[in-house]
Amino acid sequence: MIRLARYPETTMTTIQVDGLRRVGVFCGSSYGSQPEFRDEAIALGKAIAAAGLGLVYGGASRGLMGALADAALARGAEVIGVLPQVLEEREIAHTGLTSLEIVATMHERKARIHQLSCALIALPGGHGTLDELMEAVTWAQIGLHHKPCILVNTLGYWNGLLAFLDSAVTAGFVRPDDRALLRVAADAAEALELAAAFACTD
Repeated sequence: MIRLARYPETTMTTIQVDGLRRVGVFCGSSYGSQPEFRDEAIALGKAIAAAGLGLVYGGASRGLMGALADAALARGAEVIGVLPQVLEEREIAHTGLTSLEIVATMHERKARIHQLSCALIALPGGHGTLDELMEAVTWAQIGLHHKPCILVNTLGYWNGLLAFLDSAVTAGFVRPDDRALLRVAADAAEALELAAAFACTD
């Protein structure tokens, strides 16, 4: 039998430096088809900075990721990017961040974003964003962390996912209390309000 290295569950514990609280954000490395997607990413970056919070995200300079980071940086927020080696060139690493960490794998990227964040927010995005969001909710379901998982439902982008999750409850594959782990915000301001309702204890 081959025994693989155990995934380090302790990486879900938040690190705080000088008491600074940070928000982890998952989002697309493209802008999407509607200008409102970019507008909301910019609004979230501004709101994070205005709240005196730090931002942790995927480390890219383009798409919603870049718009989010640039908006937060322009208003003085600490911005930490976490980028896996395999995407360092494909997503174009952001060179103007407070800190850019290059990690070996996608798994390490997600674990590190969790480790540095007190709350997790998802803007619109593709396969990668969906993977990051649902893994965060799964980790919350099995007790690896107690951080709020919040999606920003710009233009109803996540309606299909929400309908699927409701059908999973009806079919008996997701318990109602686990379904409630994923919170929905209409915009960036509401997302930060939801995040602020939870103490950073992990």
